[in-house]
Amino acid sequence: MDDIKNPEQQINVELSEEVAEGVYSNLAMIAHSNSEFVIDFIRLMPGVPKAKVKSRIIVTPDHAKRLLAALKDNIEKYEAAFGKINQGGGAPSFPISFGTPGEA
Repeated sequence: MDDIKNPEQQINVELSEEVAEGVYSNLAMIAHSNSEFVIDFIRLMPGVPKAKVKSRIIVTPDHAKRLLAALKDNIEKYEAAFGKINQGGGAPSFPISFGTPGEA
């Protein structure tokens, strides 16, 4: 019997110009159910009474855990190259009123 090897899968990813421009966010709110994690990326600006959700990403619990590991790995690499990230004392200091748990 021949030894069958699974070739490493390669995913071809398309990135449109519009998506490649990115969206600025300085606050993330995270909520979850038993089947998904919902991450709202928000732009909060000083002096503006209403913050706007700029993007909502919904992922499975399994993918959320992989995302956490990937972020941890990238932060470690970033800090090794550029120095420790200063968290600046936590949450933004302008008034925030959201009913969803889990700020980042």
